[in-house]
Order: sequence, then structure tokens, then C-alpha cells
Amino acid sequence: MADRLTQLQDAVNSLADQFCNAIGVLQQCGPPASFSNIQTAINKDQPANPTEEYAQLFAALIARTAKDVDVLIDSLPSEESTAALQAASLYRLEEENHEAAARLEEVVYRGDMLLEKIQSALADIAQSQLKTRSGTHSQPVPDS
Repeated sequence: MADRLTQLQDAVNSLADQFCNAIGVLQQCGPPASFSNIQTAINKDQPANPTEEYAQLFAALIARTAKDVDVLIDSLPSEESTAALQAASLYRLEEENHEAAARLEEVVYRGDMLLEKIQSALADIAQSQLKTRSGTHSQPVPDS
């Protein structure tokens, strides 16, 4: 994944492309301007173009891309973020990481202890079942 500046540059380039495309399409599809005394047959024969739809489409695209640019700009580190502040933030994150690792180790240890108890209980159950089965097979079955 690209870094924030590259994403911002791509978004600005996309915004520029959308502006150029919007202007080109609107120029191509826009109705010709009429001059005061000159009317040509070409102007009368042209079908109506969906310029309003194009305008709404490009407005939505440009607005969405501009919003993306704003979000990317807001995600950049501020000027107030000095190296000392960043180091303090990293130190705090490392401490939180160590605390979480210690909690995880404790939970894993308790899980291992519980697993040993369960395995021991299962072994006892299996042993008693074997004794019960072997005890029933060795005794003669009374005839009714």
C-alpha cells in the first residue's frame, strides 16, 4: 500500500483528470451559443444533449474526490507533531504493547494449566472406564 503522500498525489491527479474530462464533455455536449442575428440550419437540427446529466455526474465525481483529498490531508501528521512528541507516542505504544504481551502470556499460562487439568481428568475417566469394563468381563455372568 502506498504512503499517504503518494495517495494524496494520486487523488489530486484524479481530481485534475476529472476536471479536464468534465470541461471536455461539457464543451462537446453543450448547446452552441447563438449570435444575435445569425442562425444556421445546423443549430436547429441538433438533437437535445443530456448536459444536465453529465453536469450532475461530474459534480458528484469531483465532490467525492475532493472529499477524499480532504480526508488524506487530515490524515497527514501536523506541524505540531515534533520528533519528541512522536518518540513519546512510540514509547507509550511500546509500553501498551508490553502490557498486552504480559496479559497474553498470563492467559496462555492459565489456559495451559486448565488444559493439563482437563487431560488429567480425561485420563482418569478413561482409566476408570477400562477398569469397569475389565471388571465386568472377568466376572461370570449369572444365568437367569
